[in-house]
Amino acid sequence: MRVVADLPVQVRELEHVWIPMSDGVRLAARIWHPADAPKHPVPAILEYIPYRRRDSTRMRDDGIHRYFAGHGYACVRVDLRGSGDSEGVLQDEYLQQELDDGVEVIRWISEQPWCSGGVGMIGISWGGFNGLQIAAMRPPALKAVVSVCSTDDRYADDVHHMGGCLLGDNLSWASTMFAYNSLPPDPEIVGPQWRDLWFQRLEGSGFWLEQWLRHQRRDDYWRHGSICEDWSAVQCPVMAVSGWADGYSNAVFRLLANLQVPRLGLVGPWSHKYPHQGVPGPAIGFLQECLRWWDRWLKGRETGIMNEPMLRAWMQDSVPPTTYYDERPGWWVGEPGWPSPQVHREFFTLAWPGTLEPESEAVTERVMTLRSPLSVGLFAGKWCSYAATPDLPHDQREEDGGAMVFTSAPLDEPLEILGAAKLDLQLTVDRPVAMVAARLSDVASDDKATRVTYGLLNLTHRDSSESPAPLEPGRVYRVRIKFNDVAQRFPAGHRLRLSLSTSYWPLAWPAPQPVCLRVTTGASRLLLPVRPPRDAEDAAIVFPEPEGAPASTPVRQLTPQAHHWRVTRDLAEDRSTLEVVNDQGTVLLEALGLQMQRKALEWYSYEGDDVNSTRGETLWERGFRRGDWSVRTVTRTVLTSTPTEFLLHAQLDAYEGERRVYSRNWDVRIPRDLV
Repeated sequence: MRVVADLPVQVRELEHVWIPMSDGVRLAARIWHPADAPKHPVPAILEYIPYRRRDSTRMRDDGIHRYFAGHGYACVRVDLRGSGDSEGVLQDEYLQQELDDGVEVIRWISEQPWCSGGVGMIGISWGGFNGLQIAAMRPPALKAVVSVCSTDDRYADDVHHMGGCLLGDNLSWASTMFAYNSLPPDPEIVGPQWRDLWFQRLEGSGFWLEQWLRHQRRDDYWRHGSICEDWSAVQCPVMAVSGWADGYSNAVFRLLANLQVPRLGLVGPWSHKYPHQGVPGPAIGFLQECLRWWDRWLKGRETGIMNEPMLRAWMQDSVPPTTYYDERPGWWVGEPGWPSPQVHREFFTLAWPGTLEPESEAVTERVMTLRSPLSVGLFAGKWCSYAATPDLPHDQREEDGGAMVFTSAPLDEPLEILGAAKLDLQLTVDRPVAMVAARLSDVASDDKATRVTYGLLNLTHRDSSESPAPLEPGRVYRVRIKFNDVAQRFPAGHRLRLSLSTSYWPLAWPAPQPVCLRVTTGASRLLLPVRPPRDAEDAAIVFPEPEGAPASTPVRQLTPQAHHWRVTRDLAEDRSTLEVVNDQGTVLLEALGLQMQRKALEWYSYEGDDVNSTRGETLWERGFRRGDWSVRTVTRTVLTSTPTEFLLHAQLDAYEGERRVYSRNWDVRIPRDLV
């Protein structure tokens, strides 16, 4: 990324500003605006998240918000109530209090002397979520939203569930927020009350994983904040952005199909990152693209942004399988609307004894049987690649030995798909609760298999996630499994492979009992969204190189970083473990005189073929030090299960120096609800 120090407009930075809420709580903000904005007011851009604006996201915020300010905008980065230096307690995601506060923040911004009255919202992940949710509340000053790596449906497409299956990332994400919520505000900002505010958080934030696991179906808890409940509530323009290695790409396609406001979709090869920092690359000049968007909707300038295709997506070319890519080869493609009339369905029939046949071929119906070992999933990577780390799926041959596999003949010509593949299965199972994981892979001439997309379905959710129903063992069902949206080219000579399994641990929690799945070949088929190439049109889609503003705070790495993703198979104990180490070491933010430590460890294990031996454990350690002020928190969570219950154990310990000043344990049992 090119760092642009010489911005068009001189920028004034306000390190700390209090924003008062109507109930007396104050939210902490960091503000950048053009130096002459008090005399010549400008539109404002808000980012509103819980990730500690003063330290944790400081360098990233500088690059984005100083850049926008240097191009004529006031930028406001606000810590949610109970996070960072803001007062109060953060008790869960997207509570109505958070959204109401956001509406108040927007009104406050619009009334400041440096603001011309119009406000936009930008955010990735949490900030992308609440940007859409606050837009649905229609604050008058909110004129446009850029929502990155977010969702319109908190049950169907978030870190908690997929196809009614409980995701392993649900534990990982709960542990991340468990650690964040345990941290104190900065005494340099809040003064002597820092310790009282800290203890309010330690005592009051709670154990979010317990709350989430008490809602295993799509109930009112998940409907809240899901704008898909009423698309018409959003009445300002929306730019929706994601990446194929992100967990939230599906939402871009639904937003384009269902919103009735001016909208654009952008999906690159990236993980859970802003596109100007995007990995796998290529990263793009996303901030320049945002300026075109802001200038159009906040300043009323004609920038040509709405002349672009409604959807711009990176068509990924074939690559060998690995867990990390610096760049994904490919090219940009565009569609004037979504769904696109240019994309048509092609069908392949699942055939005995394990082939994919073009639908024109006559196929006899036969039954194939599968009981997957728990090892299927150890090489699946994460549901969402959060930080461009080595957590992408590896060679699928490692997984296919425990799967039911259907492979096509070598392709006579290249095949390009854009959108969501679907799988229609005719099946029976021998248990009342069962799941199916379906993977679509690109098999090269050397037989290496790269996963392209996948889908999960808890079969008790076959008709509804609001009202799941147990299966009748032996009864024949027809179900449809939707794969994640993707854009992918399969070269001539390569083969398509569909792989089915009855477990996918630790990406998803397994069913409470081992399952025998019987699939009727000849009566089951794969539907692919095929997009004919349009080379001349697609070649016109180009982006500038990524840019950003310089950081205000030099950062020095004091202790080494470490990131590992290890699979251990102990054959003596018949125990397998996936260990994830993400140790960011200790850094010094020199201008603040602040040392910051972050380390996260995760273990996911099972023994033999015992589905109730699965265990997820996380351990987070975070700390800050400045002079004599030294604080540290350690959070640990363990999730296990029986056939009828989930068992949760958690520990929270907080330290000043070497003295433990707070400790709390949780032991919770929650009934399984057809999961």
